[in-house]
This record gives sequence, structure tokens and C-alpha cells, in this order.
Amino acid sequence: MGNAQSPPANPRYASASRAFSKKELEDLKSLFASLAAQSQTNNQYIVPSVFKTYFGLHGPLGDRMFDLVSQQRKDQRLSFQDLVIAKGTYEKGTKDDIEEFIYQLVDVSGDGILVRSDLESVLIAMFGTIFSEKDAELGPSSQKDVVDIFLNAATFSKHVEGSAEKSMSFEDFRNWCALLPSVKKYLASLLMPPDAGRPGSQVPCLLHGESVDSNMILTRKEYAWHIGGALSQQELEEWKLLYHSAYNGLSFNTFLGNISKDGGSTVLIIKDKEGCVYGGYASQPFERHGDFYGDMKSFLFQLYPKASIFRPTGANKNLQWCAVNFSSDDIPNGIGFGGRVNHFGLFLSASFDQGHTFNCTTFGSPCLSKTSRICPEVIECWRVVPKGKQGTHDAVKGSVLERFKEDRHMLNMVGLANSSE
Repeated sequence: MGNAQSPPANPRYASASRAFSKKELEDLKSLFASLAAQSQTNNQYIVPSVFKTYFGLHGPLGDRMFDLVSQQRKDQRLSFQDLVIAKGTYEKGTKDDIEEFIYQLVDVSGDGILVRSDLESVLIAMFGTIFSEKDAELGPSSQKDVVDIFLNAATFSKHVEGSAEKSMSFEDFRNWCALLPSVKKYLASLLMPPDAGRPGSQVPCLLHGESVDSNMILTRKEYAWHIGGALSQQELEEWKLLYHSAYNGLSFNTFLGNISKDGGSTVLIIKDKEGCVYGGYASQPFERHGDFYGDMKSFLFQLYPKASIFRPTGANKNLQWCAVNFSSDDIPNGIGFGGRVNHFGLFLSASFDQGHTFNCTTFGSPCLSKTSRICPEVIECWRVVPKGKQGTHDAVKGSVLERFKEDRHMLNMVGLANSSE
């Protein structure tokens, strides 16, 4: 099998080999033999075109990956030892090893200086693969908008000698990855077979009622992919629209009625009158409480003009809020995430026409909009349907009769069905 049967030629190969089980090494040998045969090199090495086709890599990102995996020899040859060393570092290494490898990977120019144009090339290649079939209508201008919201989350703090443009330090890169877990998942899985189960590649199927105009939907597939980076694979199958303010009105009653028919996690997304888009993932159902509740799976996020995710820091347990028909100023009616009473990370009042967002230690999040006081323009809520439970939930309904029924359902839930509003 050529190099696949050769004895270790260097300590890096010997060390990398120990990270794999006997079966894993045999599988790697079989993979190498198959790709080397396709390369028509007498089973000696793999050529770039075969490597990139198999792993589904394109453009500058594919070129850079081959360069790194082949130890940057520039000889257009990938040996079996190269493959073992690369996968040993990239998939079996420490967290620091893996992040350092990805940091070098996104430097597609290979000059040791990571600038905005490098990240732009990487994101264009990524989205071209992830959304090529799922979202064929994505045009050039739309693609640039999507790329920009992810670039806007990046910090470039490293001075480059002889250049006015700053570059991204390794610490800048790690912080960027923390804000964009979908990007990190994708970049950390590129030496896995490009199938539907490859981490970072799955986009939730967004379902809504036939009466809902898809052009009115705020949540685009790129947004769902971004939010999904902080969720498990089982939560990326199907999301169903339960509430949309354009169809259901700015009604707290209707909102709670629509989402209270069964338990489960939800994604709340808001577009305010400043044009900013953001929201929160509620791991627990929105139900009447007089205090904070929830678990450490909840998080806040930004979608436009920049994309970021803010997970719990462990500073406190003020995760979710849902107060209904309380009369005390100390228990403001509405829904929210993080922070403290009257100073939430994100809060929508029960009137649904106003709210606020402040920086909060619960999620380590900043103010999510341009100003702390917000006026919602569009509000959406999606049910995250776990794998294996698809087809068991109703999507949003828009008729007045249905909305009246949901209002009654919510009032029954809080014991006020027969009392005056």
C-alpha cells in the first residue's frame, strides 16, 4: 500500500499514531488507499484535487487545508504519515492544539498574518458549501450581508509592521470562535466525511403554516445555523413557528397561549425599530413564575448587524423570566433573560410594545441593540423540535378565532379565565 505500510519516519507520526485505536488506524489506511488509488499515484500519495473533492473543500480554504495537512512542503503530495499527523492534531489534540491548527487554517494566504480578507474568504467558502443546496436563492449581495454580520463580531488588535491594517491575534481568534460556535464547529470538522452529520453543517428546517408568507419571516436559514451552533445535533432537525407578531398581533396572551400547549425549548427573535435583530434561546418553557428560573442551557444572541452568542457565565442563575398578571413593581410582567429585575439582559414587557436590554453578567452579554430601551417591530417564537418528535406540533395559526382560543387557554393557565382584564 506504499506509504500506508511504511514504518514511522518521524517522532510526530509515532506520537500521532498513539492517539488512534487499532481499528481507527486501519480505517485511515483504507481511506488513504482509496484516495491514493483515485489519485493514480501507484498508492504512494494523494493529490490535492482528490483530497479536496472527498472532504468537500473548495477555493482558498481547500487549498490551505491541503497545504497544512501535507506539512506545507508545497510538493502537491499527501502521504499516509501526513494524514495521521494532521488528524492526530486536528481531531485528537488538546483544545489549544486544535484551535492553533484552525487559526493557521483560516490564514488562507499563509503569510502568518490573519486579516479581514482571510476571514472573508473562509466564510464565503463555508457558506457556499453549507447553503448551496439548502438556500439556492442566496444572491451575491445577500451573501455579502451574511458574511459581514459574522465579520462584524471579529476583533483585530494586533499591529502589523509596515501596515495600517491590524491583524487578528490568536486570542482575538479564540474570542471570535467563542461568539460564533457554528463557525468553530464547522472549521473543526473539515477532515470528517462531508455528510449530513458533519458538525457545523446542519441547518434546521424552518416550518410555518401555509397562511404565513415566507417573505415575512424574520428568521433566515443563516440565522438558524448561527443559533444552532450552541445547540445539540438533536435540536437541529426542525423548528416550527409558534408565534409571529404580524399574524398574531403584539399580544402577550396569544404568545403564551401558542407556546404553552406543550413543553419544550423555544427560540425568541426580535427585530426592533432600530433595525437590530437579536433574541434568546429558552431551554425551559415560558410559564408563570414570580422569580428567575431555567437552566444553564439558555443563552442570548445577536443576529444583525453582527452575529454573536452569549452563553451563561455561571455568575448567577438569573436565566429565564416569565411573569404574568403580577401587581408588584418588583415582579414586572413580561418575559426576559439574565441580569436582574428591571435590569435584564433582555426583557419584553407584557404589552409587547416595549422592553429593554442591558449588559449582564449572567451571559456576559452587552446591550443587544443600539439603545437599552427597545421598541419591537417584529417578534417571532420558534419551537425547537427534538429529533424523533417531528410532526407532533402545530405551527402558528393566524385567524381571529384561533387567537381567541389561545387567549382563553393562556388565561386558564394562570387561573384568570373568568376575571376581567
